[in-house]
Amino acid sequence: MDFLFDYGLFLAKIATVVIAIISILVIVKSAGGRHGARKGSLEVNDLTEQYKDTIHHLESHLFDKPLLKAREKAEKKAEKEKNKARQNEIKTAAKAGEFSTTREPRLFVLDFHGSIDAKEVAGLREEISAILAVAAEGDEVLLRLETGGGMVHGYGLASSQLDRLKQAGIQLTIAVDKVAASGGYMMACVADQIISAPFAVVGSIGVIAQLPNFNKVLKNHDIEFEQITAGEFKRTLTMFGENTEKAREKFQSEIEETHGLFKDFIAEHRPSLDLEKVATGEHWFGKQAYALGLVDQIGTSDDYIMAACKEREVLQVRYVQRKKLAERLAGAGSEAADSLFLKWIGRGQRPIM
Repeated sequence: MDFLFDYGLFLAKIATVVIAIISILVIVKSAGGRHGARKGSLEVNDLTEQYKDTIHHLESHLFDKPLLKAREKAEKKAEKEKNKARQNEIKTAAKAGEFSTTREPRLFVLDFHGSIDAKEVAGLREEISAILAVAAEGDEVLLRLETGGGMVHGYGLASSQLDRLKQAGIQLTIAVDKVAASGGYMMACVADQIISAPFAVVGSIGVIAQLPNFNKVLKNHDIEFEQITAGEFKRTLTMFGENTEKAREKFQSEIEETHGLFKDFIAEHRPSLDLEKVATGEHWFGKQAYALGLVDQIGTSDDYIMAACKEREVLQVRYVQRKKLAERLAGAGSEAADSLFLKWIGRGQRPIM
């Protein structure tokens, strides 16, 4: 009897711990739900301050302390006078009943590292919406772009998001340090100017779709595949059925139509390009792309940002999505598997730019 009593007490303790853990999880989840439907938050980093801090840190090892102290004192005095003048300006305007919201122009820096389905457009949308809400005359956006392209609808939406800046009259500069090909170049051509590193990959104005066909393998193992559709071209090429010449011709015509839309889009934004020469699906390195008119300047995003930091405030804007617990635990292995599966499926019926 003592054994049963001790065993029952042990089970009761275990049950109590389990209930307590479940209760904590429920409370945490409920608290998270009360914060609203947003799955992320906006982060703003002052790149100008980071630039100045880097310089001061290095100079502390290069110059003697009396010189640095004297200069720091002069800088603080100048900053104090500037703030005082600004406060007097605000007070004068307030007494006159005028509240000026004018400010010095800023450079907003965004990053887009695109995957094949361009899922990063969700964050880009939030970043651009935030900038449009506070943008003032003279502001500029620099997008550091890195992608080899992907699904047409995803990169079409990403390009439309960038066009929102143009429609609002905000200067848009896109810097390509590594690659902006295919759908990536579709995004880049929206910009007022494109900066490319000398060996960055640019271009690849073409469309591709590919998929394996296992029909012969299935037949060899006496496996039948059935596919029921309504509409003659609801499904053209298939991975498991027997593809017909008519289906191939239809799919080829769809690829050609998509390529035509791609070229029309680029012609609209960069009318000086010789599309017959550059819309062949080839890619070029930065200097070659500059000679062809695909980009406007050779350089890196670092050079552009450093130059801007000397003249105005530079702010990096990034929308960070909160991941669910299950997504965090899944790790890189799951993401790699998802990416591979997406490529396999996406390159079937959906064209890739």
